[in-house]
Amino acid sequence: MAAVAVSSASGLLSLLDEDDDSLRLHALQSLNRVVHEFWFQIASSIASVEAFYEDEEFSHRELAALVASKVFYHLGELDDALTYALGAGSLFDINEQSEYVQTILARCIDQYIELRTKGSEAENKAEIDPRLTAIVERMFDRCYRDGQFEQAVGIALESRRLDKLEQTIKASPDLVQTLTYSLNVCQQLVVNREFRQQVLRLLIRLYESSPKPDWVSISQCLMFLDDAPEVAKILNMLLKGSEEDALLAYQVCFDLCENEMQFFLAKVGEHLASIAPAMPAPAPAAPAADANGAAAAPATTEANGAAGPAAADGAADAAAATANGGASAMETDEPSTAPQPAASPEAVQYAERFAKVKRIISGEAPITLYLEFLYSHNHADLQILKNIKNAVEVRNSVCHSAVIFANAMMHSGTTVDSFLRENLEWLSRATNWAKFSATAGLGVIHRGHLAQGRALMAPYLPRNGASSSPYSEGGALYALGLIHANHGADIRDFLLESLRNTSNEVTQHGACLGLGLAALGTGDEELFEDMKSTLYLDSAVAGEAAGLALGLLCVGSATDKATELLAYAHDTQHEKIIRGLAIGLALIMYGREEGAETLIEQMTRDQDPILRYGGMYVIGLAYRGTANNAAIQKLLHFAVSDVSDDVRRAAVTNLGFVLLNAPDQCPRIVSLLSESFNPHVRYGAAMAVGVCCGGTGMPEALGLLEPLLTDTVDFVRQGALIASALVLMQQPESKVAPFRKQVDKFINDKHEEVMCRMGAIMAAGLLDSGGRNVTAGLRSGSGYFRRTSVVGLAVFTQYWYWYPLAYFVSLAFQPTALIGLNADLKMPAFQVTSDCKASLFAYPPPVSEETSTAVAKVPTAVLSVTSRAREKAKKKEEAAHKNEVQPTTSAADVKPDGAAAMDTDEAQPDKGHEDGSHKPGGDADKDKDGDADKDSDEDKAGEAKKEEAPSHELSNPARVLPKQQRFVQWPKGGRWQPLKQGAAGGIVLLKDTKPGQPVEWVSNAGPASGASAGAAAAAGAPAAAQPAAAAPDEEEPAPPAPFEYVP
Repeated sequence: MAAVAVSSASGLLSLLDEDDDSLRLHALQSLNRVVHEFWFQIASSIASVEAFYEDEEFSHRELAALVASKVFYHLGELDDALTYALGAGSLFDINEQSEYVQTILARCIDQYIELRTKGSEAENKAEIDPRLTAIVERMFDRCYRDGQFEQAVGIALESRRLDKLEQTIKASPDLVQTLTYSLNVCQQLVVNREFRQQVLRLLIRLYESSPKPDWVSISQCLMFLDDAPEVAKILNMLLKGSEEDALLAYQVCFDLCENEMQFFLAKVGEHLASIAPAMPAPAPAAPAADANGAAAAPATTEANGAAGPAAADGAADAAAATANGGASAMETDEPSTAPQPAASPEAVQYAERFAKVKRIISGEAPITLYLEFLYSHNHADLQILKNIKNAVEVRNSVCHSAVIFANAMMHSGTTVDSFLRENLEWLSRATNWAKFSATAGLGVIHRGHLAQGRALMAPYLPRNGASSSPYSEGGALYALGLIHANHGADIRDFLLESLRNTSNEVTQHGACLGLGLAALGTGDEELFEDMKSTLYLDSAVAGEAAGLALGLLCVGSATDKATELLAYAHDTQHEKIIRGLAIGLALIMYGREEGAETLIEQMTRDQDPILRYGGMYVIGLAYRGTANNAAIQKLLHFAVSDVSDDVRRAAVTNLGFVLLNAPDQCPRIVSLLSESFNPHVRYGAAMAVGVCCGGTGMPEALGLLEPLLTDTVDFVRQGALIASALVLMQQPESKVAPFRKQVDKFINDKHEEVMCRMGAIMAAGLLDSGGRNVTAGLRSGSGYFRRTSVVGLAVFTQYWYWYPLAYFVSLAFQPTALIGLNADLKMPAFQVTSDCKASLFAYPPPVSEETSTAVAKVPTAVLSVTSRAREKAKKKEEAAHKNEVQPTTSAADVKPDGAAAMDTDEAQPDKGHEDGSHKPGGDADKDKDGDADKDSDEDKAGEAKKEEAPSHELSNPARVLPKQQRFVQWPKGGRWQPLKQGAAGGIVLLKDTKPGQPVEWVSNAGPASGASAGAAAAAGAPAAAQPAAAAPDEEEPAPPAPFEYVP
């Protein structure tokens, strides 16, 4: 019999008024089946249904609750619907795949998370309905049953249930994968700092309990918890283990170095030395090896060798000598530290490994490796700088300083300063603070050259009894800080002495900045007091740098001394000092999150707009990379409501710092602000995108910046140019080329505003930073934020007020390198495969001089001469035929006329470029030739394009762009395999699968004449293409004779 279709619920509702419980039960069961169709009718009698639930004597209360819940769900009252769903008990089936159940479950979890969060943060914990907890527990069981462990991890973290997190991880079939997922989620989504630390402690315990602990991840967690002793214990254990354990110890150290927490690493080194077993000669010999490595560094820079291997060899040789009973010089100096009998092989082995670890965590090994990489792979194009210099008026000091900045960025860390040496007269036009900046730029160029940094800057440094320009002295001290940034133990005393021995505020300014950079994050008490004394001199110039340097010194410490600095900011009358202190306070609160709330409230409510401006940076840096909703709301509030344009600009800019962990969200959040009527807000939106999306090449970011490039206000265009350059760093040239043309247009337009041209010149330098081998790397390979990089970018934004601070952006640069090392920290020769065309991530082709200087002369001069030369050649050929002379070569080939020879010279570069696969100035050369030449060039280019292989090999060390890493494949069955599976960037330790065979090391072949050769390499071309381009330059002088005198 067919079921009767129900067309109304009125009859069922009338049964609710009956006295018989069986009729009421029948009515509720029927209503439960049709409630989704007739909820609007049931809603009018909802009071009767609620009354049944509230009647404790009614035996089917749960069914009444379920019906009421569904009615309230349709009415949109989700809280009431959840309350009655909880009352339905087991009748509420969480496994039902209906929209009602899924909505109520989502609301249930949200309410549970909200109550748990409030309870954990408040002193008086709120009571949570046990029925709510029961449903959440059933949800966990469902996740386990369905294998949805990642979902269970998310619920456990958001509801702050550490017990459930542990249960979920242990129940997972793949313990390591679930642990890794939990660690990533903890870094990105857990907002509360205290709870995040609790989670990390739990993850460390679970990692250690696994059969194969991931010591790299464990060490990263411990670093975040600032637990240096535990890291030292792990390293000590690994150093005592097998060869692979020692490799893992080196990898742990290199990965920790990436996070740029040098003060933490120094503590690790101290604890490791204290718990290490007694070592024979290799332990005291390690400094000798370090010294050798340091002494080899300049030679390495000159000859492109490998200082790292040399130092490692030194330690190995010393250890071998000890094992054989030999005595080293160090043993002679300190006989009490090493017994005369031969040490055990285990002790010698540990000493060797300890020396290598010490070199790594001191920063010497990674800095040397990256310095060698940037020098040997330098592809900065000097012709770009020459073109910019020629386009800028000599009297324009702003653009003059911008060109010096661009040169420093292009050659950051490469040690190549040939552009400055070749243009000394032009450089000498920099005076006063421009001279200060120019000298500081040398520090960017030689950044990381720790061994020879002071010697390189010696001509500009203060000397006993003799004083040169205070601007060059101050700039040199600032440069030393940039060279030794975050690794300044060796230069600390000299900078401190320079600060104490000068009374000139310009020199004090440079010394304070240098000290702040060199002692970044160390919290050195002696330095703090000396800088504070400089601050209290109440000199505007020196005080600004002192305030900023105090922040650099105590970055991330949340020291109580911040109150004292804030009080002085209220007392002083100098705006420069107030601004320096405001940014310094923001640096002190770096990464402190909730711990910075008190200072945030004080500064954001201050009457002084400069302190409110600093308050925006306190919010941005304290909550950097957390995407904290409360922080974002505060910044948005000030961005649209503050009366000061500076505060509004800073508020929008700092949205970029808060959203560092979610770059895809930043363009969406600031999109409306980028259309604001206020130009300062538009500038802030551009910088926020530049900071947050640096090096990503995101289309959304570029789409937001594109209309700002044509803004009516000059400084908005300046900000958009700089931000676009940051976003496009290390992107494929196909994406960057249109922006390069825009930059050239701005630079060469004599009528463009100075601010805009300055931004374009700075953008040109940022695009090709580090010889086209670095990107804006704010996160390490392990996902943690690199403190020095974030701090550098934050201080860089202060160039708005003080141009010399623009050089801080170099701190954010991270080499895009893949460097493979063996157990001796040497670079073996091996190759990895990049499964993409070589041209996709290749260096941009060098810019030719003809493109910018000879384009206008080509149609009138070359073509007229060429046509006359052809006529002469034709007449001679006819005369030769008439005389019946048969030459061995045709007259057309010989081309005796000078102008015809010029045709041959013009064709020559194209051939050379095709052979070398690089075509600088190709478009200009094609314009000089006839249509036939164009066709032939296009045919050849088409053939070359068709023949390009779908993959190519990369040799160690290799330039690997961030977007290229997913294409990198390690050869299966190859001799050298990475210790970390799938590693495609950074410094990677390699396992030798064929240890008995001879090893081929990376060749030390490099430029023959040091810096000059480096300049040649930077001048524009790869080695293969340079000779071809040089030949026509040598023959070029012949054509001008007929060219000049033909009317």
